[in-house]
Amino acid sequence: MSRIGKKTIAVPKGVTVTLDGQTVTVKGPKGERAWTVADEIEVKHEGDELSLGLKADTPRARAMWGLSRTLVDNMVTGVTTGFEKTLELVGVGYRAAMKGNALSLQLGFSHEVDVPAPAGITFAVPKQTEIKISGPDKQAVGQVAAVIRKLRPPEPYKGKGVRYAGEKVRRKEGKKK
Repeated sequence: MSRIGKKTIAVPKGVTVTLDGQTVTVKGPKGERAWTVADEIEVKHEGDELSLGLKADTPRARAMWGLSRTLVDNMVTGVTTGFEKTLELVGVGYRAAMKGNALSLQLGFSHEVDVPAPAGITFAVPKQTEIKISGPDKQAVGQVAAVIRKLRPPEPYKGKGVRYAGEKVRRKEGKKK
């Protein structure tokens, strides 16, 4: 039995959930998300709760049960509060700025790196060395953060680079004489 799959999903006020066959559509103040649940899973909408169950007890159905419940719960959370990731720039001359709705980064290259905002994703730069990425889709927010981090990952000797907020960079000892 999936412990995660058994839990019900609370649908807050202001959020509408529609079921069309296996497709679950969630509309809320921050946008609209839709996802097609696997054929082995059935979705029930009772009052202000969603519950997912198994149609047949197969290994694939048990594997998809918890995944489906988590993805639907993330859709509900995304359209109500949204998701946010924070990146920190560490290094001399490393800074970020907004150019319209695109992000302009100076990461020690001979040129600026511009990152356009994908649909549904917004950037904010509260400080020159801090970037906030937010949106209703958890996967998209994490993917954009990973793409930006990959431009200049933190290096182990001085710790310079782009890192997630709170990330601990394992430092190495330098060369000895």
